[in-house]
Amino acid sequence: MECVTRTASGSVEETVDRLKELITTRGLTLFAVIEHDVAAATVGLKMRPSKVVIFGNPKVGTPIMIASPLAALDLPLRMLVWQDSSGKTKVSHHIIGELKRRHGLTEEQGAALDALDDIAAAVAG
Repeated sequence: MECVTRTASGSVEETVDRLKELITTRGLTLFAVIEHDVAAATVGLKMRPSKVVIFGNPKVGTPIMIASPLAALDLPLRMLVWQDSSGKTKVSHHIIGELKRRHGLTEEQGAALDALDDIAAAVAG
């Protein structure tokens, strides 16, 4: 699946903090932050900062999963905040249009997922 990637200002940690704040102010639920770099260090491996932020809105996501149970593989939404080889912070997520098509979502159902693009643009700022 193709992704959208934007360059963000600040470090990965600062970008994750901004993202968590945006999630909260928009009334969404922060489910988890998976710190791949930290997990790698626990087994003696080193990788550049890489964190997946998982968030959503059960009131919106649940009806989508009821209509299309396989949507649960893509929900809640995920955003990757990572550092590239030149040290720049990147924000990546799946293309929303592909998620809508894959799960056969109606316009109304799919509109709820458009928040991912808005949040990514805001956090990359």
